[in-house]
Amino acid sequence: MSADKPVQPAPKPKLSRSRARLEAVQALYQMDLAQTDLANVIEDFKSHRLEDTDEGAEAGSDLEEANPKHFAAVLKGVVRRQREIDPMVDTQLAEGWHLTRVDSTVRAILRAGTFELMELADIPARVVISEYVEVAKAFFEGDEPRLVNGVLDAIARKLRPGQLAER
Repeated sequence: MSADKPVQPAPKPKLSRSRARLEAVQALYQMDLAQTDLANVIEDFKSHRLEDTDEGAEAGSDLEEANPKHFAAVLKGVVRRQREIDPMVDTQLAEGWHLTRVDSTVRAILRAGTFELMELADIPARVVISEYVEVAKAFFEGDEPRLVNGVLDAIARKLRPGQLAER
């Protein structure tokens, strides 16, 4: 009689809001440039991009999967509230600059961050700002992360007074 070890179920993957934010920015970028439909983008990302590769899981990787609910909530929220988000961001940009003149990736970052500040009150403002600054750093090495920080900080101070330390 052999003492077979019981088969242990595979551990559930960690669902990451951080990774969902990065993926949401990429999806918003795709939607902006290719004029892709929201439902198609969500389905495409869910089936092809949100999950880790099999190799990473087999190697015992600690990489986290993007939280699909957070991903979809950010995309749907940005699309639903874009007419409110864009003017709010415009007022925080330097005089003479409008969101339409900003790099498409930065525009996606600012829209997603602003949406989270508007609707996801369970996430502290400083966390939202920090997370989207990190997303900006994933794409840019120049001034863009500072721009993201400044714009989202100003918006957070208007939308969530008292959540951030006084300057």
